[in-house]
Amino acid sequence: MSSKSTLYLAALAPILWGTTYIVLKDFLPPDHPMGMAAWRALPAGLVLWLFSREIPHGIWWLRATILGALNFAIFWTFLFYAAYALPGGVAATLGALQPLMVVFLVRIVLHRRIRPRSLFAASLGAFGIAVLVLTPAATLDPLGILAGIVAAASMALGNVLTRRWTPPVSLVGFVSWQLIAGGLMIAGLAAIFEPPMPSFTAQNWLALAYLAGFGTAGAVFLWFRGLATQDTEIISALGLLSPITAVLVGWTFAGETLSPLQIGGAIITLWAVWLAQTKGKKPPTDR
Repeated sequence: MSSKSTLYLAALAPILWGTTYIVLKDFLPPDHPMGMAAWRALPAGLVLWLFSREIPHGIWWLRATILGALNFAIFWTFLFYAAYALPGGVAATLGALQPLMVVFLVRIVLHRRIRPRSLFAASLGAFGIAVLVLTPAATLDPLGILAGIVAAASMALGNVLTRRWTPPVSLVGFVSWQLIAGGLMIAGLAAIFEPPMPSFTAQNWLALAYLAGFGTAGAVFLWFRGLATQDTEIISALGLLSPITAVLVGWTFAGETLSPLQIGGAIITLWAVWLAQTKGKKPPTDR
């Protein structure tokens, strides 16, 4: 498959993730963020594992657990906390810091030089998201801000380590290990800190099937396929499409309004994503 096709398919992942917010809000039980995250991760991981039937061995037990924690358990737990503690715009802006973090983590972990174009595109993307989603009335909860930063850093480090650690198995098996490990950790946290899950309606089951199937198994596979073959900074910049999608979905289906300033923020963000993609097709050699 060509480099462009891989990028286009990887871009579908954050677009699908951008629909998560309205699904969680309108079609699933409230006040169970970690429980819902576990229901997303575990079924998706088990379904993918059935296609590979590969079991971790040696150091990969530890690596799969670390990546499952960084990419899913820690990321989703702190992301949901930030979403509850902060206005959506503030939480989304903190999440948009992830591509900027990746630029520096690539230098530290993969020993690549920092490219001015990558740094500029990541900074521009964070600014565009801030213009798109922040409002003058946004309140700043210190713990919520810390949680949002931890979530972004966890995903950024997980993505970079995913590129560094080349698995001795298929990509399907590699992704399934992480989802299962992360899902088990989130399920344990949900059992401790959240009330029992209510009975699901038919609508809840359909929403979960969408989240676990398209929004997790399919999207995560496409995302990690991009990470395995493309420059990490290029793929991480695609994550900026998620808040843009969330805003557009809310505008289309929930009757939310878009101001000219927000439209300008979306254009700036899309420009940043395009800048990140134009730095070259072939990734530098990792050390």
